[in-house]
Amino acid sequence: MPDTRRERWEDHADGPLVGAAVAFLAAYAWPILQPDLPGWGRTACHVVTVLVWVAFAVDLAVRVSLSDDRLRFLRRNWVDVVTLALPMLRPLRALRVVVALSVLGRRGGAFARGRVVASVVATVAVVGFVAALAVLDAERGRPGANIEGFADASWWAVTTVTTVGYGDRFPVTAAGRAVAVGLMVTGIALVGVVTAALASWFVDRLSEVQAAEDRTGDQMDEPGGRGACTAPRGAGDARASARRD
Repeated sequence: MPDTRRERWEDHADGPLVGAAVAFLAAYAWPILQPDLPGWGRTACHVVTVLVWVAFAVDLAVRVSLSDDRLRFLRRNWVDVVTLALPMLRPLRALRVVVALSVLGRRGGAFARGRVVASVVATVAVVGFVAALAVLDAERGRPGANIEGFADASWWAVTTVTTVGYGDRFPVTAAGRAVAVGLMVTGIALVGVVTAALASWFVDRLSEVQAAEDRTGDQMDEPGGRGACTAPRGAGDARASARRD
């Protein structure tokens, strides 16, 4: 069977990698949320983020080595490659979390529609949180910036990912605008998935109603069924009275 070894590796590595992603998110967020964090705390967070990046890099290398068609695997997982290839760029370091999020969908298979929507919503929530951190990291203290706190960054992230875009908070730096573009694309994807899921749900409900009506019609048409013609009660009483006479 193709890629059996890689699939076994992924089954065993998924849990630890998700834990590593949570550790990375905490280490990434702490210095941003607490700008006056002592030096030892910043050093510890930096070490954690580097170790997590190394863990994801090792995981990707192992998955590539265990794949039967390595080029095809790299094409299908280009996001992992890009985010791992740009680990030292300050505005892009938050994108390493995207690699961790891909672990959640790695098992594949046929998911129920509700689980797909729940997974997308959870992913968007995490991406929105990371985007708020990233834009705050890029904007705070810059000339002309209007996003100076996490509350401002969170409000901006919500209005952006929902495609509302009030415009009262917006990034002014190139790094912040790059984060905004990524969040806009995420918001459009969220709207598309939710709309498609609702449309599919309505179509399924209408199909069930139509199927029930068709079954009822078939039963009405069957001889001796509930739809068979029966004489009115008054007509039966009249016939019985005529026989007695």
